[in-house]
Amino acid sequence: MSATKAAFVLVHGGWHNHSAWDRVTPMLEAQGFAALTLDLPGAGANAIAPKSLSRRPFDPAAFAAERSPIAGVTQEERTRAVVALVREAASRCDGKVILVGHSAGGMTISAVAEQVPDLLLAVVYLAGFLVPNGVPLLAMLMHETMSSALSPGLFVGDPVAIGATRINAGPADDDYRSLLKASFYADVPEAEFAQAAAQLHCDESNAGALALSEITPERFGTVPRHYIRCAQDRAVPLTGQDHMIATVDGTIGGKTITHTLESSHSPFLSQPAALSKILIDIWAKSLAEQSAEAP
Repeated sequence: MSATKAAFVLVHGGWHNHSAWDRVTPMLEAQGFAALTLDLPGAGANAIAPKSLSRRPFDPAAFAAERSPIAGVTQEERTRAVVALVREAASRCDGKVILVGHSAGGMTISAVAEQVPDLLLAVVYLAGFLVPNGVPLLAMLMHETMSSALSPGLFVGDPVAIGATRINAGPADDDYRSLLKASFYADVPEAEFAQAAAQLHCDESNAGALALSEITPERFGTVPRHYIRCAQDRAVPLTGQDHMIATVDGTIGGKTITHTLESSHSPFLSQPAALSKILIDIWAKSLAEQSAEAP
């Protein structure tokens, strides 16, 4: 592995899994990079669906009321899983790791950057939740700059009662499927949308949405940070993305370097080549800056 240029660790967002990156990882690997992904605790292969999801005939009321099987998953578990993957990635290359997080995965990469800043060449938010210290994801989602987000319209049931933020990743009517596409995949062709939707899991534990961001200038603030803005995003609107960038810059110090894609919330599906190019450019810029700062 010594010939590997560098390693990327790619962290998926809410209701998604490692397969979100399936079009990006081959492009990075073709350029000589290692690209590591995972299913976070409670996601993908680690998800457990509510029993009511598979019962036929499907009962929407039962689905909305059933307690989530993954309600106990914590943000700490997710942070530990990604720290372990960053350490593995660092062992595969001579340099540091570029850590990328999509959407709600931004909370996890922030926590990882706070814990192991010395292992990171850069941290990259892809329409991600870049949340200031002491604030949970849920509070940021409720901020006025997020008011045009479509994704809350997908939520099923009472999150407090079921222990999770739930979407219907199974049988749904045409209106719900249309809202799902508009929220996450507006610029993704229909057939590819169907494939992506089939990979989604239902529940995101409330622990992730309620966990406070814990980032400090002394640790998190020492890692160069980048934000890839998705201009047509209807899950994390551009106004919300820009608000988060400005707020963290104002409280942590330093400046988040921004990049923009004219894409929906899921450019890893709709624009994987353009996204991969930005990621490689971030690596090159970060490496040059690190070399310039070296004694």
